[in-house]
Amino acid sequence: GLPIQLVRGFLACAIALLIWVIWGHQLILKVSNERYTAYLRQQFTWTLVAMTIILVGGWILTEFLGEIYKQNAQMTARADIDLIASHLDGETASLEAMVKSLAGAPSVQSTLAGGSSEDTARAKSMLDLDVDVSGAKRGTIFDRSGRIVMSFEREGTKPAPQNIGSEPYFKTSLAGELGRHFAFDAVAKELDFYASYPIRDKAGGIIGVAVLKKSLKGFDADLREFDRPYFFIDPNGVIVLTNQPKMLFRPFWPLASDTAATVAAELGTLNNRPLMKREIEDATWTAVDGAHDYLRRRFVHASQWSLVILNPTQEIFASRVLGIVITFLTAIMALIYLFGKERWMRDRVEMDKRLELQKLARDLKFQATTDPLTGLSNRLQFDQALANEMLRAERYETPLSLVLYDIDHFKDINDTFGHQTGDKVLIDLSQFVAARIRSTDLIARWGGEEFVLVLPGTTGALAYLASEKLRNDIERAVFDGPQRVTCSFGVAQFTEADTAESFINRADAALYQAKVGGRNRVELAQKSTAEEGFAM
Repeated sequence: GLPIQLVRGFLACAIALLIWVIWGHQLILKVSNERYTAYLRQQFTWTLVAMTIILVGGWILTEFLGEIYKQNAQMTARADIDLIASHLDGETASLEAMVKSLAGAPSVQSTLAGGSSEDTARAKSMLDLDVDVSGAKRGTIFDRSGRIVMSFEREGTKPAPQNIGSEPYFKTSLAGELGRHFAFDAVAKELDFYASYPIRDKAGGIIGVAVLKKSLKGFDADLREFDRPYFFIDPNGVIVLTNQPKMLFRPFWPLASDTAATVAAELGTLNNRPLMKREIEDATWTAVDGAHDYLRRRFVHASQWSLVILNPTQEIFASRVLGIVITFLTAIMALIYLFGKERWMRDRVEMDKRLELQKLARDLKFQATTDPLTGLSNRLQFDQALANEMLRAERYETPLSLVLYDIDHFKDINDTFGHQTGDKVLIDLSQFVAARIRSTDLIARWGGEEFVLVLPGTTGALAYLASEKLRNDIERAVFDGPQRVTCSFGVAQFTEADTAESFINRADAALYQAKVGGRNRVELAQKSTAEEGFAM
Protein backbone atom coordinates (compact mmCIF):
# COMPACT_ATOMS: atom_id res chain seq x y z
CA GLY A 1 0.00 0.00 0.00
CA LEU A 2 3.01 2.34 0.17
CA PRO A 3 3.19 4.62 -2.92
CA ILE A 4 6.11 3.60 -5.12
CA GLN A 5 6.88 7.29 -5.72
CA LEU A 6 7.54 7.76 -2.01
CA VAL A 7 9.93 4.78 -1.94
CA ARG A 8 11.81 6.10 -4.97
CA GLY A 9 12.01 9.54 -3.40
CA PHE A 10 13.42 8.21 -0.14
CA LEU A 11 16.02 6.12 -2.00
CA ALA A 12 17.05 9.08 -4.19
CA CYS A 13 17.31 11.38 -1.17
CA ALA A 14 19.25 8.79 0.88
CA ILE A 15 21.78 8.28 -1.92
CA ALA A 16 22.12 12.03 -2.47
CA LEU A 17 22.55 12.70 1.27
CA LEU A 18 25.09 9.87 1.61
CA ILE A 19 27.17 11.31 -1.24
CA TRP A 20 26.85 14.78 0.26
CA VAL A 21 27.93 13.54 3.74
CA ILE A 22 31.03 11.80 2.30
CA TRP A 23 31.92 14.90 0.32
CA GLY A 24 31.30 17.13 3.38
CA HIS A 25 33.40 14.90 5.59
CA GLN A 26 36.28 15.21 3.12
CA LEU A 27 35.83 18.99 3.21
CA ILE A 28 35.87 18.99 7.03
CA LEU A 29 39.08 17.02 7.08
CA LYS A 30 40.59 19.28 4.45
CA VAL A 31 39.57 22.58 6.07
CA SER A 32 39.92 21.38 9.66
CA ASN A 33 37.92 24.29 11.15
CA GLU A 34 35.36 23.93 13.98
CA ARG A 35 33.19 26.85 12.74
CA TYR A 36 33.13 25.44 9.25
CA THR A 37 32.40 22.00 10.68
CA ALA A 38 29.48 23.41 12.70
CA TYR A 39 28.21 25.21 9.58
CA LEU A 40 28.30 22.02 7.52
CA ARG A 41 26.54 20.07 10.26
CA GLN A 42 23.85 22.76 10.51
CA GLN A 43 23.53 22.79 6.72
CA PHE A 44 23.16 19.02 6.74
CA THR A 45 20.41 19.27 9.35
CA TRP A 46 18.50 21.95 7.43
CA THR A 47 18.97 20.09 4.16
CA LEU A 48 17.61 16.93 5.78
CA VAL A 49 14.59 18.89 7.04
CA ALA A 50 14.07 20.57 3.65
CA MET A 51 14.38 17.27 1.80
CA THR A 52 11.83 15.70 4.14
CA ILE A 53 9.38 18.58 3.63
CA ILE A 54 9.86 18.47 -0.15
CA LEU A 55 9.43 14.71 -0.18
CA VAL A 56 6.23 14.80 1.91
CA GLY A 57 4.95 17.78 -0.11
CA GLY A 58 5.72 15.92 -3.33
CA TRP A 59 3.82 12.90 -2.08
CA ILE A 60 0.80 15.09 -1.19
CA LEU A 61 0.99 16.77 -4.61
CA THR A 62 1.14 13.38 -6.31
CA GLU A 63 -2.01 12.30 -4.48
CA PHE A 64 -3.69 15.59 -5.40
CA LEU A 65 -2.82 15.19 -9.09
CA GLY A 66 -3.97 11.58 -8.93
CA GLU A 67 -7.38 12.71 -7.67
CA ILE A 68 -7.64 15.27 -10.46
CA TYR A 69 -6.91 12.65 -13.10
CA LYS A 70 -9.21 10.19 -11.38
CA GLN A 71 -12.09 12.70 -11.48
CA ASN A 72 -11.29 13.49 -15.10
CA ALA A 73 -11.43 9.79 -15.97
CA GLN A 74 -14.79 9.51 -14.21
CA MET A 75 -16.17 12.59 -15.97
CA THR A 76 -14.97 11.29 -19.33
CA ALA A 77 -16.56 7.88 -18.74
CA ARG A 78 -19.83 9.49 -17.66
CA ALA A 79 -19.90 11.74 -20.73
CA ASP A 80 -19.09 8.80 -23.02
CA ILE A 81 -21.80 6.53 -21.61
CA ASP A 82 -24.29 9.43 -21.81
CA LEU A 83 -23.37 9.77 -25.49
CA ILE A 84 -23.84 6.05 -26.15
CA ALA A 85 -27.12 5.96 -24.20
CA SER A 86 -28.48 8.98 -26.12
CA HIS A 87 -27.50 7.28 -29.40
CA LEU A 88 -29.38 4.13 -28.34
CA ASP A 89 -32.37 6.23 -27.26
CA GLY A 90 -32.37 7.84 -30.69
CA GLU A 91 -32.46 4.39 -32.34
CA THR A 92 -35.36 3.17 -30.17
CA ALA A 93 -37.38 6.39 -29.71
CA SER A 94 -38.42 6.55 -33.36
CA LEU A 95 -39.67 2.96 -33.20
CA GLU A 96 -41.61 3.69 -30.01
CA ALA A 97 -43.22 6.75 -31.61
CA MET A 98 -44.19 4.77 -34.71
CA VAL A 99 -45.72 1.89 -32.74
CA LYS A 100 -47.80 4.40 -30.74
CA SER A 101 -48.97 5.96 -33.98
CA LEU A 102 -49.81 2.52 -35.40
CA ALA A 103 -51.75 1.49 -32.28
CA GLY A 104 -53.71 4.74 -32.33
CA ALA A 105 -54.71 4.54 -36.00
CA PRO A 106 -58.54 4.40 -36.32
CA SER A 107 -58.30 1.81 -39.11
CA VAL A 108 -56.29 -0.53 -36.87
CA GLN A 109 -58.76 -0.09 -34.03
CA SER A 110 -61.68 -0.73 -36.38
CA THR A 111 -60.02 -3.86 -37.79
CA LEU A 112 -59.60 -5.41 -34.34
CA ALA A 113 -63.16 -4.40 -33.47
CA GLY A 114 -64.43 -6.35 -36.50
CA GLY A 115 -64.48 -3.52 -39.02
CA SER A 116 -65.00 -3.71 -42.75
CA SER A 117 -62.59 -5.04 -45.35
CA GLU A 118 -61.90 -1.44 -46.30
CA ASP A 119 -60.74 -0.74 -42.71
CA THR A 120 -58.54 -3.85 -42.87
CA ALA A 121 -56.95 -2.66 -46.11
CA ARG A 122 -56.25 0.76 -44.61
CA ALA A 123 -54.81 -0.85 -41.48
CA LYS A 124 -52.55 -3.07 -43.61
CA SER A 125 -51.39 -0.01 -45.55
CA MET A 126 -50.74 1.81 -42.29
CA LEU A 127 -48.73 -1.14 -40.97
CA ASP A 128 -46.64 -1.34 -44.16
CA LEU A 129 -45.99 2.39 -44.04
CA ASP A 130 -44.89 2.35 -40.39
CA VAL A 131 -42.51 -0.56 -40.98
CA ASP A 132 -41.01 1.22 -43.97
CA VAL A 133 -40.65 4.66 -42.33
CA SER A 134 -39.27 3.36 -39.01
CA GLY A 135 -36.74 1.02 -40.62
CA ALA A 136 -38.26 -1.92 -38.73
CA LYS A 137 -37.70 -5.52 -39.79
CA ARG A 138 -41.23 -6.58 -38.96
CA GLY A 139 -44.53 -5.10 -37.83
CA THR A 140 -47.34 -7.18 -36.32
CA ILE A 141 -50.79 -6.56 -34.89
CA PHE A 142 -52.03 -9.08 -32.30
CA ASP A 143 -55.36 -9.50 -30.61
CA ARG A 144 -55.63 -9.78 -26.82
CA SER A 145 -54.93 -13.52 -26.90
CA GLY A 146 -51.61 -13.00 -28.72
CA ARG A 147 -52.91 -14.29 -32.07
CA ILE A 148 -51.65 -12.56 -35.22
CA VAL A 149 -54.24 -10.35 -36.91
CA MET A 150 -51.92 -8.98 -39.58
CA SER A 151 -48.18 -8.81 -40.12
CA PHE A 152 -45.63 -7.36 -42.50
CA GLU A 153 -41.99 -8.52 -42.72
CA ARG A 154 -39.12 -7.23 -44.78
CA GLU A 155 -37.57 -9.70 -47.19
CA GLY A 156 -35.37 -12.20 -45.38
CA THR A 157 -37.01 -11.61 -41.98
CA LYS A 158 -38.48 -14.54 -40.10
CA PRO A 159 -42.29 -14.41 -39.71
CA ALA A 160 -43.67 -13.48 -36.30
CA PRO A 161 -44.54 -16.40 -33.98
CA GLN A 162 -48.19 -17.37 -34.10
CA ASN A 163 -48.76 -16.62 -30.44
CA ILE A 164 -46.69 -14.32 -28.20
CA GLY A 165 -48.92 -14.28 -25.14
CA SER A 166 -46.01 -15.16 -22.87
CA GLU A 167 -43.63 -12.44 -24.13
CA PRO A 168 -42.89 -9.79 -21.46
CA TYR A 169 -43.40 -6.81 -23.78
CA PHE A 170 -46.79 -8.23 -24.85
CA LYS A 171 -47.87 -8.56 -21.22
CA THR A 172 -46.66 -5.03 -20.49
CA SER A 173 -48.77 -3.60 -23.32
CA LEU A 174 -51.81 -5.63 -22.23
CA ALA A 175 -51.41 -3.84 -18.89
CA GLY A 176 -51.68 -0.53 -20.76
CA GLU A 177 -48.01 0.45 -20.95
CA LEU A 178 -45.40 0.88 -23.69
CA GLY A 179 -43.48 -2.39 -23.96
CA ARG A 180 -39.75 -2.50 -24.70
CA HIS A 181 -37.64 -5.59 -25.17
CA PHE A 182 -34.16 -6.45 -26.43
CA ALA A 183 -33.41 -9.85 -27.95
CA PHE A 184 -30.26 -11.21 -29.58
CA ASP A 185 -30.79 -13.10 -32.83
CA ALA A 186 -28.18 -15.86 -32.69
CA VAL A 187 -28.79 -16.84 -36.33
CA ALA A 188 -28.42 -13.34 -37.80
CA LYS A 189 -25.83 -12.40 -35.13
CA GLU A 190 -27.54 -9.08 -34.43
CA LEU A 191 -29.46 -7.42 -31.62
CA ASP A 192 -33.16 -6.66 -32.12
CA PHE A 193 -35.39 -4.20 -30.29
CA TYR A 194 -39.14 -4.75 -29.87
CA ALA A 195 -41.55 -1.89 -29.16
CA SER A 196 -45.19 -2.66 -28.37
CA TYR A 197 -48.21 -0.53 -27.51
CA PRO A 198 -51.83 -1.34 -26.56
CA ILE A 199 -54.62 -0.88 -29.09
CA ARG A 200 -57.79 0.44 -27.47
CA ASP A 201 -61.40 0.52 -28.57
CA LYS A 202 -63.57 3.61 -28.38
CA ALA A 203 -64.45 2.84 -24.76
CA GLY A 204 -60.78 2.71 -23.81
CA GLY A 205 -60.58 -1.04 -23.41
CA ILE A 206 -57.50 -2.86 -24.69
CA ILE A 207 -58.39 -5.02 -27.70
CA GLY A 208 -54.94 -5.84 -29.03
CA VAL A 209 -51.27 -4.95 -29.22
CA ALA A 210 -49.15 -3.42 -32.01
CA VAL A 211 -45.53 -4.60 -32.18
CA LEU A 212 -42.58 -3.31 -34.26
CA LYS A 213 -39.24 -5.13 -34.38
CA LYS A 214 -36.06 -3.31 -35.44
CA SER A 215 -32.46 -4.44 -35.80
CA LEU A 216 -29.83 -2.44 -33.90
CA LYS A 217 -27.04 -3.34 -36.32
CA GLY A 218 -26.83 0.31 -37.37
CA PHE A 219 -26.26 1.32 -33.75
CA ASP A 220 -23.62 -1.40 -33.46
CA ALA A 221 -21.85 -0.33 -36.66
CA ASP A 222 -21.75 3.35 -35.69
CA LEU A 223 -20.22 2.65 -32.30
CA ARG A 224 -17.50 0.33 -33.57
CA GLU A 225 -15.46 3.47 -34.24
CA PHE A 226 -15.79 4.57 -30.61
CA ASP A 227 -12.32 5.05 -29.09
CA ARG A 228 -13.05 3.50 -25.67
CA PRO A 229 -14.14 -0.09 -24.99
CA TYR A 230 -17.94 -0.28 -24.75
CA PHE A 231 -20.20 -3.26 -24.17
CA PHE A 232 -23.92 -3.97 -24.39
CA ILE A 233 -24.71 -6.90 -22.06
CA ASP A 234 -27.82 -9.02 -21.61
CA PRO A 235 -29.52 -9.65 -18.24
CA ASN A 236 -27.15 -12.58 -17.62
CA GLY A 237 -24.12 -10.34 -18.05
CA VAL A 238 -23.07 -11.78 -21.43
CA ILE A 239 -21.61 -9.32 -23.97
CA VAL A 240 -23.76 -9.25 -27.13
CA LEU A 241 -22.51 -5.97 -28.68
CA THR A 242 -19.03 -4.47 -28.40
CA ASN A 243 -16.29 -2.69 -30.31
CA GLN A 244 -13.86 -5.30 -28.94
CA PRO A 245 -14.52 -8.35 -31.19
CA LYS A 246 -12.53 -10.71 -28.97
CA MET A 247 -14.87 -9.96 -26.06
CA LEU A 248 -18.09 -10.93 -27.90
CA PHE A 249 -20.19 -13.58 -26.09
CA ARG A 250 -17.97 -13.38 -23.03
CA PRO A 251 -19.60 -12.99 -19.57
CA PHE A 252 -18.71 -9.96 -17.51
CA TRP A 253 -19.04 -11.88 -14.24
CA PRO A 254 -19.18 -15.60 -13.42
CA LEU A 255 -22.32 -17.45 -14.53
CA ALA A 256 -24.00 -20.32 -12.73
CA SER A 257 -23.49 -23.61 -14.56
CA ASP A 258 -27.16 -23.97 -15.52
CA THR A 259 -27.29 -20.32 -16.70
CA ALA A 260 -24.11 -20.78 -18.75
CA ALA A 261 -25.60 -23.87 -20.41
CA THR A 262 -28.82 -22.01 -21.25
CA VAL A 263 -26.94 -19.00 -22.65
CA ALA A 264 -24.63 -21.23 -24.70
CA ALA A 265 -27.67 -23.00 -26.18
CA GLU A 266 -29.13 -19.63 -27.24
CA LEU A 267 -25.97 -17.86 -28.46
CA GLY A 268 -23.82 -20.76 -29.59
CA THR A 269 -20.14 -20.74 -28.65
CA LEU A 270 -19.63 -18.96 -25.32
CA ASN A 271 -16.29 -17.76 -23.96
CA ASN A 272 -16.93 -18.77 -20.38
CA ARG A 273 -13.95 -16.90 -18.88
CA PRO A 274 -15.49 -13.91 -17.02
CA LEU A 275 -13.95 -10.45 -17.15
CA MET A 276 -14.61 -9.74 -13.47
CA LYS A 277 -14.99 -11.63 -10.22
CA ARG A 278 -18.37 -10.13 -9.35
CA GLU A 279 -21.21 -8.06 -10.78
CA ILE A 280 -20.93 -4.25 -10.66
CA GLU A 281 -24.18 -2.27 -10.52
CA ASP A 282 -23.06 1.30 -11.20
CA ALA A 283 -19.50 2.69 -11.33
CA THR A 284 -16.23 1.73 -9.67
CA TRP A 285 -12.48 1.41 -10.05
CA THR A 286 -11.84 -2.28 -10.43
CA ALA A 287 -9.77 -4.97 -12.08
CA VAL A 288 -11.20 -6.00 -15.47
CA ASP A 289 -9.50 -8.92 -17.20
CA GLY A 290 -6.42 -8.33 -15.06
CA ALA A 291 -6.17 -4.57 -15.76
CA HIS A 292 -7.10 -1.70 -13.42
CA ASP A 293 -9.89 0.26 -15.14
CA TYR A 294 -12.71 2.64 -14.35
CA LEU A 295 -15.98 0.84 -15.15
CA ARG A 296 -19.33 2.56 -15.55
CA ARG A 297 -22.60 0.70 -16.10
CA ARG A 298 -26.06 2.02 -17.01
CA PHE A 299 -29.27 0.03 -17.31
CA VAL A 300 -31.42 0.88 -20.35
CA HIS A 301 -35.20 1.22 -20.53
CA ALA A 302 -35.70 0.06 -16.90
CA SER A 303 -34.59 -3.44 -17.91
CA GLN A 304 -31.74 -5.74 -16.96
CA TRP A 305 -29.99 -4.98 -20.28
CA SER A 306 -27.19 -2.53 -19.70
CA LEU A 307 -24.44 -0.46 -21.28
CA VAL A 308 -20.93 -0.73 -19.86
CA ILE A 309 -17.94 1.45 -20.71
CA LEU A 310 -14.33 1.02 -19.61
CA ASN A 311 -11.92 3.89 -19.20
CA PRO A 312 -8.48 2.20 -19.21
CA THR A 313 -6.13 4.05 -16.85
CA GLN A 314 -2.41 4.19 -17.09
CA GLU A 315 0.09 5.40 -14.54
CA ILE A 316 -0.25 9.15 -14.36
CA PHE A 317 2.64 10.83 -16.15
CA ALA A 318 3.10 13.43 -13.42
CA SER A 319 3.28 10.72 -10.74
CA ARG A 320 5.94 8.75 -12.68
CA VAL A 321 8.07 11.84 -13.11
CA LEU A 322 7.65 12.84 -9.47
CA GLY A 323 10.60 10.74 -8.28
CA ILE A 324 12.90 12.69 -10.60
CA VAL A 325 11.13 15.89 -9.58
CA ILE A 326 11.91 15.24 -5.90
CA THR A 327 15.57 14.58 -6.79
CA PHE A 328 15.82 17.99 -8.43
CA LEU A 329 13.79 19.57 -5.59
CA THR A 330 11.62 22.62 -6.05
CA ALA A 331 12.54 23.50 -9.66
CA ILE A 332 11.24 20.26 -11.12
CA MET A 333 8.28 20.23 -8.67
CA ALA A 334 7.21 23.55 -10.18
CA LEU A 335 7.24 21.86 -13.58
CA ILE A 336 5.04 19.05 -12.25
CA TYR A 337 2.55 21.56 -10.84
CA LEU A 338 2.51 23.51 -14.10
CA PHE A 339 2.05 20.29 -16.08
CA GLY A 340 -0.90 19.20 -13.93
CA LYS A 341 -2.47 22.68 -13.99
CA GLU A 342 -2.07 22.99 -17.76
CA ARG A 343 -3.56 19.53 -18.34
CA TRP A 344 -6.52 20.27 -16.10
CA MET A 345 -7.14 23.65 -17.73
CA ARG A 346 -6.84 22.15 -21.23
CA ASP A 347 -9.50 19.62 -20.38
CA ARG A 348 -11.74 22.39 -19.12
CA VAL A 349 -11.17 24.55 -22.23
CA GLU A 350 -11.82 21.62 -24.56
CA MET A 351 -15.02 20.80 -22.72
CA ASP A 352 -16.21 24.44 -22.82
CA LYS A 353 -15.33 24.67 -26.53
CA ARG A 354 -17.26 21.49 -27.26
CA LEU A 355 -20.31 22.82 -25.43
CA GLU A 356 -20.01 26.16 -27.23
CA LEU A 357 -19.78 24.46 -30.64
CA GLN A 358 -22.83 22.34 -29.85
CA LYS A 359 -24.81 25.45 -28.86
CA LEU A 360 -23.60 27.30 -31.98
CA ALA A 361 -24.69 24.37 -34.19
CA ARG A 362 -28.15 24.39 -32.61
CA ASP A 363 -28.44 28.17 -33.01
CA LEU A 364 -27.32 28.09 -36.64
CA LYS A 365 -29.80 25.34 -37.50
CA PHE A 366 -32.59 27.30 -35.81
CA GLN A 367 -31.65 30.54 -37.58
CA ALA A 368 -31.40 28.81 -40.96
CA THR A 369 -34.95 27.45 -40.79
CA THR A 370 -36.82 30.05 -38.70
CA ASP A 371 -38.25 33.47 -39.45
CA PRO A 372 -36.56 35.85 -36.95
CA LEU A 373 -39.63 38.04 -36.37
CA THR A 374 -42.50 35.57 -35.98
CA GLY A 375 -40.62 32.41 -34.97
CA LEU A 376 -42.40 30.50 -37.75
CA SER A 377 -40.70 28.34 -40.38
CA ASN A 378 -39.07 30.36 -43.15
CA ARG A 379 -39.08 29.85 -46.94
CA LEU A 380 -36.20 27.33 -46.79
CA GLN A 381 -38.00 25.13 -44.27
CA PHE A 382 -41.25 25.51 -46.20
CA ASP A 383 -39.65 24.48 -49.53
CA GLN A 384 -38.18 21.33 -47.94
CA ALA A 385 -41.43 20.43 -46.19
CA LEU A 386 -43.54 21.02 -49.31
CA ALA A 387 -41.24 18.85 -51.44
CA ASN A 388 -41.44 16.02 -48.90
CA GLU A 389 -45.23 16.26 -48.60
CA MET A 390 -45.67 16.28 -52.38
CA LEU A 391 -43.56 13.13 -52.69
CA ARG A 392 -45.56 11.48 -49.91
CA ALA A 393 -48.87 12.50 -51.48
CA GLU A 394 -47.83 11.06 -54.87
CA ARG A 395 -46.47 7.85 -53.39
CA TYR A 396 -49.36 7.03 -51.07
CA GLU A 397 -52.09 8.84 -53.07
CA THR A 398 -53.17 10.94 -50.12
CA PRO A 399 -54.62 14.46 -50.47
CA LEU A 400 -52.52 17.54 -49.86
CA SER A 401 -53.61 21.16 -49.77
CA LEU A 402 -51.86 24.51 -49.67
CA VAL A 403 -53.24 27.75 -48.20
CA LEU A 404 -51.78 31.19 -48.91
CA TYR A 405 -53.13 34.08 -46.86
CA ASP A 406 -52.13 37.63 -46.06
CA ILE A 407 -53.33 40.53 -43.97
CA ASP A 408 -55.73 42.91 -45.69
CA HIS A 409 -54.58 46.54 -45.91
CA PHE A 410 -51.44 45.84 -43.89
CA LYS A 411 -49.74 48.94 -45.31
CA ASP A 412 -52.48 51.06 -43.74
CA ILE A 413 -51.70 49.49 -40.36
CA ASN A 414 -48.02 50.38 -40.71
CA ASP A 415 -48.81 53.90 -41.92
CA THR A 416 -51.38 54.55 -39.19
CA PHE A 417 -49.91 52.83 -36.14
CA GLY A 418 -46.22 52.49 -37.03
CA HIS A 419 -44.02 49.59 -38.04
CA GLN A 420 -43.56 48.38 -34.45
CA THR A 421 -47.31 47.89 -34.14
CA GLY A 422 -47.31 46.22 -37.56
CA ASP A 423 -44.62 43.80 -36.40
CA LYS A 424 -46.63 43.11 -33.24
CA VAL A 425 -49.68 42.28 -35.39
CA LEU A 426 -47.57 39.86 -37.46
CA ILE A 427 -46.29 38.12 -34.31
CA ASP A 428 -49.72 37.94 -32.63
CA LEU A 429 -51.42 36.70 -35.80
CA SER A 430 -48.72 34.02 -36.27
CA GLN A 431 -49.28 32.73 -32.74
CA PHE A 432 -53.04 32.97 -33.18
CA VAL A 433 -53.06 30.81 -36.34
CA ALA A 434 -50.37 28.37 -35.10
CA ALA A 435 -52.55 27.58 -32.07
CA ARG A 436 -55.49 26.65 -34.33
CA ILE A 437 -53.88 24.20 -36.76
CA ARG A 438 -52.95 20.54 -36.36
CA SER A 439 -49.57 19.40 -35.16
CA THR A 440 -49.05 17.72 -38.55
CA ASP A 441 -49.66 20.97 -40.44
CA LEU A 442 -46.89 23.45 -41.26
CA ILE A 443 -47.20 27.21 -41.03
CA ALA A 444 -44.49 29.41 -42.55
CA ARG A 445 -43.96 33.06 -43.26
CA TRP A 446 -44.06 33.49 -47.03
CA GLY A 447 -42.91 37.10 -47.03
CA GLY A 448 -43.97 40.45 -45.62
CA GLU A 449 -47.54 40.06 -44.36
CA GLU A 450 -48.12 36.86 -46.36
CA PHE A 451 -48.18 33.38 -44.80
CA VAL A 452 -48.57 29.82 -46.07
CA LEU A 453 -50.06 26.63 -44.62
CA VAL A 454 -49.23 23.07 -45.76
CA LEU A 455 -52.08 20.69 -44.85
CA PRO A 456 -51.16 17.00 -45.36
CA GLY A 457 -54.01 14.52 -45.69
CA THR A 458 -56.50 17.32 -46.43
CA THR A 459 -58.61 17.78 -49.53
CA GLY A 460 -59.22 21.15 -51.08
CA ALA A 461 -62.79 21.21 -49.80
CA LEU A 462 -61.71 20.52 -46.22
CA ALA A 463 -58.89 23.04 -46.52
CA TYR A 464 -61.46 25.59 -47.73
CA LEU A 465 -63.64 24.95 -44.66
CA ALA A 466 -60.62 25.15 -42.34
CA SER A 467 -59.54 28.43 -43.96
CA GLU A 468 -63.05 29.83 -43.67
CA LYS A 469 -63.04 29.06 -39.95
CA LEU A 470 -59.63 30.70 -39.56
CA ARG A 471 -60.81 33.75 -41.49
CA ASN A 472 -63.86 34.06 -39.22
CA ASP A 473 -61.78 33.61 -36.03
CA ILE A 474 -59.27 36.25 -37.14
CA GLU A 475 -62.04 38.69 -37.99
CA ARG A 476 -63.51 38.37 -34.49
CA ALA A 477 -60.14 38.53 -32.66
CA VAL A 478 -58.83 41.70 -31.03
CA PHE A 479 -55.26 42.81 -31.78
CA ASP A 480 -53.12 45.60 -30.32
CA GLY A 481 -53.28 48.80 -32.36
CA PRO A 482 -55.79 48.26 -35.17
CA GLN A 483 -58.01 46.12 -32.90
CA ARG A 484 -59.66 44.40 -35.91
CA VAL A 485 -57.65 42.55 -38.58
CA THR A 486 -58.90 40.58 -41.57
CA CYS A 487 -57.16 38.17 -43.93
CA SER A 488 -57.73 36.88 -47.46
CA PHE A 489 -57.11 33.20 -48.25
CA GLY A 490 -56.21 31.26 -51.38
CA VAL A 491 -56.60 27.45 -51.26
CA ALA A 492 -55.30 24.84 -53.74
CA GLN A 493 -55.31 21.04 -53.70
CA PHE A 494 -52.29 19.17 -55.05
CA THR A 495 -52.66 17.13 -58.23
CA GLU A 496 -50.30 14.75 -60.00
CA ALA A 497 -49.73 17.35 -62.71
CA ASP A 498 -48.45 19.92 -60.20
CA THR A 499 -44.91 20.98 -59.63
CA ALA A 500 -44.05 22.93 -56.49
CA GLU A 501 -44.12 26.14 -58.54
CA SER A 502 -47.48 25.45 -60.18
CA PHE A 503 -48.97 24.32 -56.87
CA ILE A 504 -47.96 27.58 -55.20
CA ASN A 505 -49.03 29.65 -58.23
CA ARG A 506 -52.54 28.18 -58.12
CA ALA A 507 -52.88 29.00 -54.44
CA ASP A 508 -51.50 32.50 -55.13
CA ALA A 509 -53.97 32.97 -57.95
CA ALA A 510 -56.81 31.98 -55.62
CA LEU A 511 -55.51 34.52 -53.06
CA TYR A 512 -55.52 37.17 -55.78
CA GLN A 513 -59.14 36.32 -56.58
CA ALA A 514 -60.01 36.68 -52.91
CA LYS A 515 -58.50 40.15 -52.86
CA VAL A 516 -60.16 41.15 -56.13
CA GLY A 517 -63.45 39.84 -54.74
CA GLY A 518 -63.37 42.28 -51.84
CA ARG A 519 -60.84 40.78 -49.37
CA ASN A 520 -61.65 39.04 -46.09
CA ARG A 521 -62.75 35.96 -48.03
CA VAL A 522 -61.57 32.48 -49.04
CA GLU A 523 -61.17 31.31 -52.64
CA LEU A 524 -60.54 27.71 -53.75
CA ALA A 525 -58.33 27.31 -56.83
CA GLN A 526 -59.81 25.46 -59.79
CA LYS A 527 -57.93 22.87 -61.87
CA SER A 528 -55.78 24.38 -64.56
CA THR A 529 -56.07 23.42 -68.21
CA ALA A 530 -52.86 21.39 -67.96
CA GLU A 531 -54.25 19.50 -65.00
CA GLU A 532 -57.54 18.74 -66.76
CA GLY A 533 -55.60 17.43 -69.75
CA PHE A 534 -53.47 15.26 -67.49
CA ALA A 535 -56.58 13.86 -65.81
CA MET A 536 -58.06 12.97 -69.27
